[in-house]
Amino acid sequence: MTMVRAQMAEQLSMGKREHMEVAFVVGESYEVKVRNHRVVVDQPSGLGGQDTAPTPTELFVASLATCVAFYAGRYLTRHGLSRDGLSVSVEYQMATDRPARVAAVRLTVYAPADLPAERRAALSAVVSHCTVHNSLIQAPSVAIDVV
Repeated sequence: MTMVRAQMAEQLSMGKREHMEVAFVVGESYEVKVRNHRVVVDQPSGLGGQDTAPTPTELFVASLATCVAFYAGRYLTRHGLSRDGLSVSVEYQMATDRPARVAAVRLTVYAPADLPAERRAALSAVVSHCTVHNSLIQAPSVAIDVV
């Protein structure tokens, strides 16, 4: 076992393991099984897909945006504030060089209108530490095995 694999095995044994399965459906679409849920991904018709679902990259960016929204909502609830009007807008840009990747993401959190001004800085601090954002800042080790 290589050093990297040994380190990954150790990291996986330290925390709760989660599991998903991805299976080919048709064309360029795949189904992701997450617990008792199903999520489908596809590609736009210009890239050979049927455009029946978001792309994996869109779901990647969406996971960051929804994580930020979740953390914002929890903050508001913890402080007895309404979540009404809470939303997150996200724009992203793909890199123009190799490797293919998301190069930039800008999230805008629209706080409820009744959020007190003195709570905005704390809300900003909380949402910038959501699990997905933390995972981007301190990237996980990734291993891909082909069997």
